[in-house]
Amino acid sequence: MLDFEKPLFEIKNKIESLKESQEKNEVDLQEEIDMLEASLERETKKVYTNLKPWDRVQIARLQERPTSLDYIPYIFDSFIELHGDRNFRDDPAMIGGIGYLNGRTVTVVGQQRGKDTKDNIYRNFGMAHPEGYRKALRLMKQAEKFNRPIFTFIDTKGAYPGKAAEERGQSESIATNLIEMASLKVPVIAIVIGEGGSGGALGIGISNRVLMLENSTYSVISPEGAAALLWKDSNLAKIAAETMKITANDLKGLNIVDEVINEPLGGAHKDVESQAATIKDTFVKHLNELEQMSNEELVNDRFDKFRHIGSVVE
Repeated sequence: MLDFEKPLFEIKNKIESLKESQEKNEVDLQEEIDMLEASLERETKKVYTNLKPWDRVQIARLQERPTSLDYIPYIFDSFIELHGDRNFRDDPAMIGGIGYLNGRTVTVVGQQRGKDTKDNIYRNFGMAHPEGYRKALRLMKQAEKFNRPIFTFIDTKGAYPGKAAEERGQSESIATNLIEMASLKVPVIAIVIGEGGSGGALGIGISNRVLMLENSTYSVISPEGAAALLWKDSNLAKIAAETMKITANDLKGLNIVDEVINEPLGGAHKDVESQAATIKDTFVKHLNELEQMSNEELVNDRFDKFRHIGSVVE
């Protein structure tokens, strides 16, 4: 239960208590139950349509929030996962392969968090090593060779900052991805489905279109990290989240994100299939637009997009 959901759970508990009392004591409490259920519906809409940035950060981090592998079976007709970077090893924190979108062959790359403690350890909590980014680039260059559109799912706190990752060239692998993705001659569409953190997210995010789910976040640093740097107190993360402009609607207003995709009331985890259907429709719409461009136009479109982010204030 998240902090802002406490009033909703209080009403739910009252409803359950009345139902138990009604069944146990054989008394008619249906009128009171109906009133509370109506109140719960009103309060739920009120809470989830007035979320603060920190509330959205909490939703983006939910353990039950859908991952790349949760969405892929619903969005793509079929998917064959490919492994390894042909250099060191396979990185479970980065998944990728070939799929079909309405019969069109595409390449899919995504960061993958775990669903429980054991899976999170296996997936390294979605924080990829250098070989993860090299695997992603291998698949994207393969997609370019065979003229396949590329879809990337961004969902990571950041690239893994451990000693082994640095020894194997973490910074270089991400920098290479940025350079190579900028010049890919096929359509590239990225979507932030959870947390999009730091260069770890940008390493598969240089695209013609950047999409975000309503309750996802995208930032160079976490609110806790920003608070620790700015005010020497990570407990001020809530204030940092308010000022950092890391939510989907804020980033859309800054022209960093091209489209915000609405989520079911309560978050994407409430109805994964419905959320996936909405993502698929959005993918198809943007892909149809991008496929009207030539190879050179696709590269220029991507370059111009990132070149014009931000403004100079004198």
